Amino acid sequence: MVKKQRRAPAERPNEIVEAALELFVEKGFAATRLDDVAARAGLSKAAIYLYFEDKMALFQGVIRQAIGSNLLTVEALTRAHQGPVAELIPRILDFMASRVEDTPMPSIAKVVIAESRAFPDIGRFYLKEVIGRGIPIFEGLIARGVASGEFRPVDPMLTVRSLIGPMLLSIIWKTVFEPIGAEKLDARALARHHANLMLHALRPS
Repeated sequence: MVKKQRRAPAERPNEIVEAALELFVEKGFAATRLDDVAARAGLSKAAIYLYFEDKMALFQGVIRQAIGSNLLTVEALTRAHQGPVAELIPRILDFMASRVEDTPMPSIAKVVIAESRAFPDIGRFYLKEVIGRGIPIFEGLIARGVASGEFRPVDPMLTVRSLIGPMLLSIIWKTVFEPIGAEKLDARALARHHANLMLHALRPS
């Protein structure tokens, strides 16, 4: 394999994470070796250990880089929004759907699902850093809508899980079923449709 041209030292962590992401998606967590990551990144294995303690820490770095920035965007949208909650929910769902369509997020989620039983620390990290940060944002929005009278009284926790269910379906559909011939799913169209259904369901009687 031809090594990539080396970047400046400050860019090497990103270079390593990018190479690791490709390999984790191709091979899974268990089958990916740090030697392979080093070769893909055009670095020595020793260089990886300058930035990441072990393979688990590297996988956590992949999750942070690929998904953490998405959460920052959602958090920023939520903080900046001053109008009705009903106006914001479709925007957030559309953003989530765009990440499903245009980024490696679905492939990372698939690796987490596939490997968490054998490597529970993967699931625990994803639960804390992704789900544990994302769910409260939505729960806060639903609670805000209920408190203002914009939404009828509902359980925020159950409502949020109903709200994001189609995005999880999109991830599974695109990573499991489309590669074996299933019809293509338009995640953004599904997000728009589901947002419309949910907002009608949340309206006060």
